[in-house]
Amino acid sequence: MSEQGMSIGRLAARSGVPVKTIRYYSDVGLLPETTRTGAGYRQYDEDSAARLAYIRTLRELGLGLATIRQVLDRRVGLAEVAAAHAAALDGQIRILRTHRAVLRALAHREPDPVEVARMNDIARASAAERQRILDEFLDHVFGGLRVNPDFERMMRSVSPDLPDDPTTEQLDAWIELADLLADPDFRATVRRMAEAHAADPALVDGRRDARTSRELGDMVAERAGAALAAGTDPAAPAATPVLDGIVAAFAEYDGVADTPEYRERMLANIGGGGDPRTERYWQLLAVINGWPPVPTTMPAWRWVQDALAARR
Repeated sequence: MSEQGMSIGRLAARSGVPVKTIRYYSDVGLLPETTRTGAGYRQYDEDSAARLAYIRTLRELGLGLATIRQVLDRRVGLAEVAAAHAAALDGQIRILRTHRAVLRALAHREPDPVEVARMNDIARASAAERQRILDEFLDHVFGGLRVNPDFERMMRSVSPDLPDDPTTEQLDAWIELADLLADPDFRATVRRMAEAHAADPALVDGRRDARTSRELGDMVAERAGAALAAGTDPAAPAATPVLDGIVAAFAEYDGVADTPEYRERMLANIGGGGDPRTERYWQLLAVINGWPPVPTTMPAWRWVQDALAARR
């Protein structure tokens, strides 16, 4: 049943909006009363109730009273206001995501004020600043070394391309990557890998294709990964043919015979390049840039390492 001449108390009970708020809306002209009683009490009707419900909805969506007045007076369209407000919320959400990513990163350490400021700057870094951080890392890795120019060009071409509206996962990945690039131990590890590359004339001159090297890595992931999944102990006799096949492929790639000395060198190389952080580097770039996930191959490499060590 429709209600005519509703009191402010009745309208408040029906709408869930406090009497004080309704009175304020009426005083500023957003919700004019329909009539007043002889005693001067405000009275409202069904149209007032519908208008109040509309005002309440717009307020819950975050619109200010001045904007709501313009919408109600039809000086601006709701679609236009909604689009502008949504854009403003997008900006606020981006800021909140950045704050959350920084706080998550700081939760895993005991930061001093300098570290807090550094992490906040990392999260807010522009595309140019992100590129500068990566370039400085690669300058340290390759500085003064003669490496294959195509390989160095490839490494420098892969940048952390954070989108304008990154997800929480992308922001978290960028903060972790920036932290990794600044880690002195990680920088030293990757520098040693670059030095090993520079010490191999066949790689430097391009007589051995780095793509073939990646194919060998895929082979290790497939064969050693299958042995690992099957529960094959690296020291067991059943592991020998798997290991022999892997070593033979690497020896052929290097153009040498499979000898005890070669296996010792291979074991040393795996030990130096088996740092899970080197794989994490690419996994984080994949998250930041929206690439397909990079699966972990470290367990397979550790299986080969253990199999080599067991046969020394």
